Amino acid sequence: MENTPSQVAIETPFRRFVRNFFSSKIAAAGFVLLVVIVFAALFAPWLSPQDPYDLSRLDVMDSRMAPGAESFDGKMHFLLGTDEQGRDMLSAILYGVRISVMVAVASTVIALMIGLTLGLLAGYLGGRIEAFIMRVADIQLSFPPILIALILLALTGPGVGKIIVALVAVQWAYYARTARSAALVERKKEYIEAATALGLSPARIMLRHLLPNCLPPLIVISALQVASAISLEATLSFLGLGLPVTEPSLGLLIANGFQYLLSGKYWISFFPGIALLMTVVAINLVADQLRDVLNPRLQSQ
Repeated sequence: MENTPSQVAIETPFRRFVRNFFSSKIAAAGFVLLVVIVFAALFAPWLSPQDPYDLSRLDVMDSRMAPGAESFDGKMHFLLGTDEQGRDMLSAILYGVRISVMVAVASTVIALMIGLTLGLLAGYLGGRIEAFIMRVADIQLSFPPILIALILLALTGPGVGKIIVALVAVQWAYYARTARSAALVERKKEYIEAATALGLSPARIMLRHLLPNCLPPLIVISALQVASAISLEATLSFLGLGLPVTEPSLGLLIANGFQYLLSGKYWISFFPGIALLMTVVAINLVADQLRDVLNPRLQSQ
């Protein structure tokens, strides 16, 4: 049954966005998977069979037990096995996803705020301010992201706050360049010229007019950068320069089991690796669909 004109007329932008987003079954599957992962990360303390960081609940006799094995005292079943410390791998993965997602989201939000502010200033004000901001961004983008993060963490040491700072230093330039490009396009339009003629302050023009029109591409970049931040944090933690042992993320869990792969204890690295892969894939699927919905001209062929 076709929609009547009145039904089409009352469709809100939000409903249209939802309808377009879920028109792709792959994107819908990615969104559902992402919701499950985020839910598991948020409620890890309540969903985990064991607190993997409570030393009183760990037993060395349960070390490196295979998936499905029973604990030495017979009180627990380890669905995904245990690591070298006797921690339940399912519990460790839930906590690891929680830390990885938290670090990635925090660094992305901070980098977005910094990059968006600098990009709007560069695009709207121009002149020496634009030249200085863009030259700094160009210098930052000329180096591989992992190299910058490695140098910063080698100087400061591991830690949650320190790795967030390192990831922010890696990401902000992407937002600055995108925001500046969008601001340059919008600055030449009539509504900006009208606002300037009315005597509105630059700050008000940037916040009330430029900002809303620069957000769509930045939203897509933010989603992609969350996945990139998770991967980069996992790489740094795998190398021993990310998070400390007391707060292991997925990368550190993979590193902990790497030395046992040749002895057949595959599950210590395999299951955290699968969790990392699923998280990154789910975020990328959602980000790709966001790109297509927010800018139909860039739809994948």
